[in-house]
Amino acid sequence: MIDATRWMIYGANGYTGRRIAEQAVALGYRPILAGRNREAVVALAASLDCPYRVFSLDSREDLQGSLAGLRLVLNCAGPFSQTARQMMEAYLKTGVHYLDIAGEIDVFELAASLDAEAQKRGVVLLPGVGFDVVPSDCLAAKLAASIDRPTHLVLAFTSIGCISKGTARTICEFLPKGGLIRQDGKLKRVSLKYRVREIPFPRGSKVAVTIPWGDVASAWYTTGIPNIEVYSALSRKAIRVMSWVTPLLSLGTMVTSNSMLETAIRNLLSPRDGNAIREPPAGHDRTSGVGFTTEVWGEVRNAAGEIAAGAMTTRDGYTVTVATSLASVQRILKESLSPGFTTPARAFGPDFIDSVPGVKSFEGLVSV
Repeated sequence: MIDATRWMIYGANGYTGRRIAEQAVALGYRPILAGRNREAVVALAASLDCPYRVFSLDSREDLQGSLAGLRLVLNCAGPFSQTARQMMEAYLKTGVHYLDIAGEIDVFELAASLDAEAQKRGVVLLPGVGFDVVPSDCLAAKLAASIDRPTHLVLAFTSIGCISKGTARTICEFLPKGGLIRQDGKLKRVSLKYRVREIPFPRGSKVAVTIPWGDVASAWYTTGIPNIEVYSALSRKAIRVMSWVTPLLSLGTMVTSNSMLETAIRNLLSPRDGNAIREPPAGHDRTSGVGFTTEVWGEVRNAAGEIAAGAMTTRDGYTVTVATSLASVQRILKESLSPGFTTPARAFGPDFIDSVPGVKSFEGLVSV
């Protein structure tokens, strides 16, 4: 058993954080549960019989003091653009390893910029240990090794399951900024609907659109491939809506934080073959979103015209996040990992997703 005093889940009272905490306890762990909402954190800790700490990220002294005795913190408090910097900087000061379940490009770039300092301090900075971006990062690494000197990488996925409030809030934050791709090794700002194309997923082709997903950053550090695009399969209605929602969101922060808009995004992006995630004040629905399958597809090509493609099928994104984040915590606490910034596939190898029971089946590489 991992010593409960050695690691913490911050944001444990959120939808995903709670699911991770519940599964950790089911596996025999007793992590410290933490967050800003005292009432919610205390209630959760009591229900799971875990220790807890309550603190915000506003005070650097309070944050550093709350890390006493820890080796690792798993950050589940999004949007991560509002939590990652304070936490990473505090962890570098205190020598605590940092993991999160972010899928935000800026978070990966921030961690990469702190690589030298993290190496000096003996701290591991490992963002993206959930569905964002473990399956796609491992797939990208497998594909990159399949042909000589790949120059272009395309990744795509189908629905991750029903969208939680936290995910919707993150989407509201990045939509006004437009899209991002990587071109010639550099991030390039593009329109939100930069490209629309058919993706040959294992269960059939689907229309997909480019999105500013974390792999635009993480896959670059994992593979060194200089040109990267990430696509999400969406309904044609959702793609049409993207044409008018960006100007609306750009009107101001009052609009972007509007709960009605977050609900609309959840309804628009969540699949129609299940119940929407419900998060009543007294708790949450432990089964909603579970049972969906998500397909992840990738393709690489090089200057010689060689192309290789592959795909995998996982369970819904939230279930994958629970499994991969806990597997990452366990690996870091039990194994010796070189300090500094890294990505899941760099840290644990391209086959890391294979070690997570019940979340993935690899369809194999197909040369074209």
